[in-house]
Amino acid sequence: MPKGYQRPSTLVERPWHFCPGCNHGIVHRLVAEVIDEMGLQKETVGVGSVGCGVFSYEYFNFDGIGPSHGRAPAVATGVKRVLPDRLVFTYQGDGDLAAIGTTEMVHCAVRGELISIIFINNTLYGMTGGQMAPTTMMGQVTTTTPRGRGQAQGHPFRVCEMLATAEGAAYVARTAVYSPAQVVRTKKAIRRAFETQMAGLGFSLVEVLSACPTNWGMNPLEALKFVEEEMTPVFPLGELKVPEGVK
Repeated sequence: MPKGYQRPSTLVERPWHFCPGCNHGIVHRLVAEVIDEMGLQKETVGVGSVGCGVFSYEYFNFDGIGPSHGRAPAVATGVKRVLPDRLVFTYQGDGDLAAIGTTEMVHCAVRGELISIIFINNTLYGMTGGQMAPTTMMGQVTTTTPRGRGQAQGHPFRVCEMLATAEGAAYVARTAVYSPAQVVRTKKAIRRAFETQMAGLGFSLVEVLSACPTNWGMNPLEALKFVEEEMTPVFPLGELKVPEGVK
C-alpha cells in the first residue's frame, strides 16, 4: 500500500544531526517539498552557511556549496549570474546572516540580485554555544549576556523591516513553524520567494522564527511556546513585501 506522507525526493535519506526539538529539520523539509513541487531539483543550487545549517548540502539531493562564514549571498550572486536559469538560494542563521554577513545580505537586496534567502532566526548563535546574536531580544539570557541583553548591547535587529525598504527587494516575509498552521504558511512563503526569483522580479527573503531548545535551556514544547509568546511580539509575522504577479 503506498504511503500517504513520504520523504521528498530532494531530501537524502539520513538521520538529522540537529538537536531534539530544533526546527531546522522542518524548514529543510519545506524547502525540499517546494522544490519537488516546482519540478526544479535538477535546476537548483543551495548555498549553505556556517552555523547549525552548515551541513544542509548533506541533506539536500541537489547541488550545494559551502561558503565562508557570512558570505553565502555573495557566493549565491556569483552562481546566479553565471547560471541565470537556476534556482539559487542560501540557507543561513542569524549569526551568519545578520552579523558576519550583514554587508552581503543588504547589498544583494539593494541590487535586486535574483537569489532567495531562507533565514533562520533563533535569537542566538546556536552551533557555537548560545552567544548573543544581533537578533537576541531585550532581557534575553545567553552565554554572553548572563544578566540578559540590555541597553549597552543594543536592540534586536529586525532584518525583514530593513530589507523591505530596499527597492531591489521584491518579496520579504517573516514566518514561524511553532504550529501546523504556521508550517503551512512558511511553506507558502518559501514557494512565493522561489517563484519571485524564477520570474525575475528581484531579491527575496523568508525569515523563519525557529526554536533552539538546547541553548534556551527548555524542552521542545516550552521552546515552541517561547517562539509564539515571546518572539512574535518582537518579530511580527507576515508578508512585508509582495510583488505583483506572485499569488
